Amino acid sequence: MALKIGFLLFPKVQPLDLCGPYDTLAAMPDTELRLVWKTREPVMSATGMQLAPDTVFDDCPPLDVICVPGGAGVGPLLEDDTTLAFLRRQARDVRYVTSVCTGSLVLGAAGLLRGRRATTHWAFHTLLEPFGATAVKERVVRDGNLITGGGITAGIDFALTLAAELIGAEAAQALQLQLEYAPAPPFDAGRPETAPQAVVERVRAQTAATLAQRKRIVERVVGRREAPSA
Repeated sequence: MALKIGFLLFPKVQPLDLCGPYDTLAAMPDTELRLVWKTREPVMSATGMQLAPDTVFDDCPPLDVICVPGGAGVGPLLEDDTTLAFLRRQARDVRYVTSVCTGSLVLGAAGLLRGRRATTHWAFHTLLEPFGATAVKERVVRDGNLITGGGITAGIDFALTLAAELIGAEAAQALQLQLEYAPAPPFDAGRPETAPQAVVERVRAQTAATLAQRKRIVERVVGRREAPSA
């Protein structure tokens, strides 16, 4: 039986959150990848790339892995009952519940992070704990069958970690070699702990409005969950 891996697709998804893991896992043998959304209408990514779902929620078979990427469109998903219900249904039987970047916030909104260790993009770490998660500042975090990746490019590290679980460490290393994944960035600025302070402040300023908006959404989501029933 082929492994079935489903990626949640949605408007304003971050393409690299999706395409990095997709391309990595697509190289595994006997693996069927699906792009899942409410309809089969193409959606526009956060950077203008058009992406076409091939599976809709109602027709999606039981998956072995469900993965939620992040992106600018995450905010509306946190209050999207249809999407959250789909994730909860799949999470009951999948082997692995996973995310990349701020996709973990969507898992949190679905109630799938309570009591679990998880990570997300560094600029949004403070939004994990309201969902009952323990926020961990690591590139990839595994807690049982929950595997979460950090911001954007961490999706490849996440995918290789997942591949090692699914097909073994040696086969995952072969995937890494095929991809020639040997990062050697020109700057040591990929983490706030190593980037120049001026650069950190610049990015914090760029993400401040989004952080504030998502914080308000998270507060609403958690508030509704904790409100006593009438």
